[in-house]
Amino acid sequence: MLEKKIQPRRSFIFTPGLKPEMYPKALASGADMVCVELEDGIAPKDKEGAREKAMSLFAQPQVQDGVERIIRINSVREQFGILDLQAVLGTDNPPPVLMLPKVRTADEVIWVDTLLNERGHDCRLHIIIETNEGLENAYEIGKASPRIEGLFFGGIDMAAELRCNNEWEPLLYARSRVVHAAASNGLDVMDMPYLHIADKEGLLHEAKAAAHIGFTGKAAIHPAQLAPIHQAFTPAENDICHAEKVVAAYQQAQAGVTVLEGRLVEKPVIDRMMRILALAEAAGLRS
Repeated sequence: MLEKKIQPRRSFIFTPGLKPEMYPKALASGADMVCVELEDGIAPKDKEGAREKAMSLFAQPQVQDGVERIIRINSVREQFGILDLQAVLGTDNPPPVLMLPKVRTADEVIWVDTLLNERGHDCRLHIIIETNEGLENAYEIGKASPRIEGLFFGGIDMAAELRCNNEWEPLLYARSRVVHAAASNGLDVMDMPYLHIADKEGLLHEAKAAAHIGFTGKAAIHPAQLAPIHQAFTPAENDICHAEKVVAAYQQAQAGVTVLEGRLVEKPVIDRMMRILALAEAAGLRS
């Protein structure tokens, strides 16, 4: 029996708020998370229209199909973000999840959390770390609200702030800081998208590298990228079998530690094995 059933967050894809007709297609794409976009992908002149159309998508109850539904609002440090938040607070049918971009300090998360509490909305939060100040404060941001379930690494904006190339090696330190903040607070953590749509081999390589350093998933900019991303972040059959063996040995030992195949197994190892099994179950690979 698993201790916790988790929400699979291997993949993430945007759909534009201005084009609500694309929302069902995004939900059917196979992505674990679908985000209606109100921020970078929407021109200032179209913000109001996108906001109205995006909010209308949540006027009716959402189908419980396992896909996590999100709206990315604008930064709450800016007028458009405040208007987006007012729209969420003004409705009786808020989106299940809000994504907060360009978060710099824990205070702005606490402020949003307080307003949602006052309104009685149970929206969860995902936070994008994409500024130098946000990176410096990532740990505190990650524990700013119990609503937070994930951190996202916004590498494009981060590269501009760091004055470095948008490549793996220059951004490795920043990526690792975000992973550390997420892991320390028990949160999922999503890597930035791979921008070369046709390069599936390069995408798979980068997704595996992201998984290797602790990311739990990766954003996509096209549905064609979802299969390589899922391949990188879904436990392989041999990993699942190993996790089952380790957990069974630990439970049978009924002690704080055990030895399996000459290796010491302690509680932190079990926690990791349990997460592998929970993710396998959530992905339909284990009953």
